[in-house]
Amino acid sequence: MDEETLGLFLKSRRDRVTPADAGLRTYGTTRRVPGLRREELAQLAGVSAGYYTRLEQDQAGTASRQVLDALARVLGLEAAERAHLDNLAARPSAPGLTRPAPERPHRRVLALLESLGDSAPAVVLGRRGEVLAWNRAGHALTAEHADFGAPGDPERRPSVPRMFFLDPLTRDLHRNCLRLLADQAAGQGLREEAGR
Repeated sequence: MDEETLGLFLKSRRDRVTPADAGLRTYGTTRRVPGLRREELAQLAGVSAGYYTRLEQDQAGTASRQVLDALARVLGLEAAERAHLDNLAARPSAPGLTRPAPERPHRRVLALLESLGDSAPAVVLGRRGEVLAWNRAGHALTAEHADFGAPGDPERRPSVPRMFFLDPLTRDLHRNCLRLLADQAAGQGLREEAGR
């Protein structure tokens, strides 16, 4: 599956907006495109048709904040779509697929975790819900059946979302497991991170 680009995203959203949605008149002619034409969208957004065409063909590099604001307004993007548009626009026009470096907890966070000792359970989570560190009490409360040293190895780190869906022992720890599963499935943070 090809990675989504700014151009593909703009085209897919342009196809959703009809001329009537944008307040344009049509005169009964048959349209070749399901939504707005490139020229119509460009005019409504206040950019040249040539520039918008280059954006949609991923040949214009990046777009300014004002252009992105205008496009988002005309396309009627929701907050999550707007965030995705910003993320796509921030990428280089020819992205290379790279795996991000494994997350590591900041030394100050580790010092705070150590200062707590075992008096209070504490777990340090990464952007994707991976356990980056925990103290003994946090380990016992969260996933006592997992290896205590697993967070130190990025290949073996426990993942809270993965444990909720795939680990019956984790689900058995929570009376409100179904609600927690729904929260994990609806996890806006995970979707935003995946978009980045």
